[in-house]
Amino acid sequence: MNLTNLKLSLLCMALLAVLALPARAEDPESVTMDMVDAWNDVDLDRVIGLFTPDGVLHSMMSAPVVGRDSLRSHLAPLFAGIEELNLDLKRVVVDGDTVIIERVDEFVFKGKRGAVPVVGVLVIRDGAVAEWREYYDRAQLLSEMGMTAPGGASATAE
Repeated sequence: MNLTNLKLSLLCMALLAVLALPARAEDPESVTMDMVDAWNDVDLDRVIGLFTPDGVLHSMMSAPVVGRDSLRSHLAPLFAGIEELNLDLKRVVVDGDTVIIERVDEFVFKGKRGAVPVVGVLVIRDGAVAEWREYYDRAQLLSEMGMTAPGGASATAE
């Protein structure tokens, strides 16, 4: 085999090796499913890593949380209390870079089992979550988590 053929063979093998590497899916639905899996695995590092550096998580009844450091600080206490979690998807709708997930979040939080219906709207940019808006009944969530104060006042669960 001459030197040209050897170089060509090595180039082809290198190209095949690169193509065989698992690629992180960047299409909006795949990114969203990766995020759902990260939550179901209760993997805070993976959840944070799936946001863009300036990513926003906005539960509509609370102030938006912006940026990975703020997201980690905001979510760490929640993740510390989660013993089990299943985001049970009921419907997924994709429209361009936006994915809507209708689901029931089933969980055990600090020993209390609960479930709450949720709709999430995720905007995907460059293979990561740029914005995630959540719609749910906050009072129901707090009650299901066992965080409703006596007299019906709600504790903060953010």
